[in-house]
Amino acid sequence: MDGLAALKAKYLTAVADAAGEAALEEVRLSALGKKGEISLKMRDLGQMDPSQRQAAGATLNALKDEIDAALRARKAALGDAALNERLRTEWLDVTLPARPRRIGTIHPVSQVMEELTAIFADMGFAVAEGPQVESDWYNFDALNIPPEHPARQEHDTFFLHRDPGDNRPPHVLRTHTSPVQIRAMAAQGAPIRVIAPGRVYRMDMDQTHTPMFHQVEGLAIDRDISMANLKWTLEEFCRAFFEVPSVELRFRASHFPFTEPSAEVDIRCSWEGGQLKIGQGDKWMEILGSGMVHPKVLTAAGVDPAKWQGFAFGMGIDRIAMLKYGIPDLRAFFESDLRWLRHYGFAALDMPDLAGGLSS
Repeated sequence: MDGLAALKAKYLTAVADAAGEAALEEVRLSALGKKGEISLKMRDLGQMDPSQRQAAGATLNALKDEIDAALRARKAALGDAALNERLRTEWLDVTLPARPRRIGTIHPVSQVMEELTAIFADMGFAVAEGPQVESDWYNFDALNIPPEHPARQEHDTFFLHRDPGDNRPPHVLRTHTSPVQIRAMAAQGAPIRVIAPGRVYRMDMDQTHTPMFHQVEGLAIDRDISMANLKWTLEEFCRAFFEVPSVELRFRASHFPFTEPSAEVDIRCSWEGGQLKIGQGDKWMEILGSGMVHPKVLTAAGVDPAKWQGFAFGMGIDRIAMLKYGIPDLRAFFESDLRWLRHYGFAALDMPDLAGGLSS
């Protein structure tokens, strides 16, 4: 059988020159496929006499085995080259420090609570806590809220059910965290400086109100505290919380049963381009209520109003979170949407501090 030496040289050269597995497969089909050159020569063996068939068959089988071995070796070499290139491009220095991974997400309300706690702690305020189910004495009477006040009606307050003949005092879901101030003064006395963050409940529901929301109230009692101390405290809080170099507050006379005098507090801001900017512009926005603690409130808490005086203030945590982080709808805070939480949430291990920046 003529031409086997040339056929061998042809395919061994093609195998060696194959640049990839696809090209190598084409060489295999050309040589050893059903219609390959060597396969067609194997079919011609049936037309030979026995002596010729034996000699030619042995030669063709040897050629087939040699080309098949060359194909396998080249395929292994191409695989090794591809692996080496992948290892080179995907090289990893195992001595490098681990990449930080985000473990969980902190809700904006929790984040803001941590932020304001850090700010007020820097000014010497401790955190006080109290029950969310309160007697109406702590929630209303001790705070100088008269029986005829609208807040004491069922259309504003969640009253707990009482069975007929139950003579225990009425209990409510607290409508503010002011009862915590009464409990703190009764337990600690004066002087005292505390903030009381937590959940509160009122019967209201729209884009800017929910039946349950979060509030923080502050209280400072000492012998010579005045409205000037209140103004400085609120200015320092707003400057630190909104992370701006300066703020301007405006106090407007108001009325709260538990403070006298009382004032609503507005902050100077701008809404240019639909973006809120604190501390600049010609607009004013109400952010909280405040005033000097009413003497009757001090008396109810066991503090002598002839010797002690102080200020109190309260603000909605959800509201200031919306203002700072551009959250448009209060109801989204409570919808348990993980996509919203991933967008507005904060890394679990990033604790706010004044030196490093509250929201950095």
